[in-house]
Amino acid sequence: MSSTRSDSLRVGENEGGRRQRVLDAALLIFARYGYRKASVEDVARAADISRPGLYLYFPSKQDLFRAAVTYALDCDIAAAERTLTDTDRPLRDRLIDAFDQWTGRYVGPLTTDVAIVIENNPDLLGPMVTDYPRRFATMVTDAIAADMSAERARLASDVAQTLLSTAYGIKHDTSTREDFRARMTIGIDLLLLALHRGMGSG
Repeated sequence: MSSTRSDSLRVGENEGGRRQRVLDAALLIFARYGYRKASVEDVARAADISRPGLYLYFPSKQDLFRAAVTYALDCDIAAAERTLTDTDRPLRDRLIDAFDQWTGRYVGPLTTDVAIVIENNPDLLGPMVTDYPRRFATMVTDAIAADMSAERARLASDVAQTLLSTAYGIKHDTSTREDFRARMTIGIDLLLLALHRGMGSG
């Protein structure tokens, strides 16, 4: 039996499961070695799949890289969306969790490397480099606006952009996800306090 055939018959794992395993392995390998030094063989070995089996899913290293980054960003944006649209929870808590999911998880030795791989290869990733952050910014803006009175909802975009800038600064000034979350919590609390005081005085 060929190795490719053996890959396709892995017990207890469907096509989606095998593809996800390859993408998880690819993220780790690209983060560890960078795009240029990482090889398809490295990813295949980490995913416990043959090289021909991997090529059945991704015909080139660039295709694999783009798919791995898209997979990661899709997971991030979906988690943030679930959090921000859960209106049974206070806005403060939703914002803290959403920024932790979107930015905080990229703080730390390995996860920082993943972010650097993305930032250092914009030519390979195309519009997704700006499309996903724009989608997150829109979701944050919408969540804030929904928590405001109609006449003050126009401030939502400015508040969201301030939080995004704050998150970016904290991300590059902390070394752990826990520190990021703690400092982002302070930033969100201060901004919401100022916003509500302003609303009260209006």
